[in-house]
Amino acid sequence: MPTTERSPEQLLARARSGDQQALGEVLDAYREYLRLLARPRVGPELRVRLDASDVVQETLMEAQRDFHQFAGNSEGELAVWLRRILARNLADQFKYHQSQKRDFGREQPLEVLIEQAHEALAAPLSTPSGHASNREQAVALANAMARLPPDYREVITLRHLEGQSFDDIAARMGRTDGAVRMLWLRAVERLGGLMEGP
Repeated sequence: MPTTERSPEQLLARARSGDQQALGEVLDAYREYLRLLARPRVGPELRVRLDASDVVQETLMEAQRDFHQFAGNSEGELAVWLRRILARNLADQFKYHQSQKRDFGREQPLEVLIEQAHEALAAPLSTPSGHASNREQAVALANAMARLPPDYREVITLRHLEGQSFDDIAARMGRTDGAVRMLWLRAVERLGGLMEGP
């Protein structure tokens, strides 16, 4: 059976036994999930110099390089390990970009913020996905969100991951409150369809 048809648990077991292709597949499955967790932490003022996708790429490369240090046995433990690497990489980037007026040191620790974003992502939006674990649901949701048009992805991210009000989102996106609400409804509906599958 080709590696791509294996379950996540089988891929993880293969990766632990040294299969680099399986490791690549396991880590790649977390790319969009990590990007959605990182994006709210890279605020608009820092986004000019730092892209969340770059931090995620660095995180995945580090995870591949240091996979032998991963002591867990489950996907949930892998997700926690990856979130910790992501939080450390974001903290390093913030230190590097400290010339910003904003005082990042006074904010909540990044690891706490990453965990809060994970919880928001794992919470169901409007889709009845009965049997998926929170981790599986969060990763599936991140992958589905990556397939949304940019405006849909933006409104869902601002509303659910950053917890912004419709008024704030409207100001940020340059739209009316009513237009943002309609955009959000269409985005959630489309996302629900993607989560339900064919």
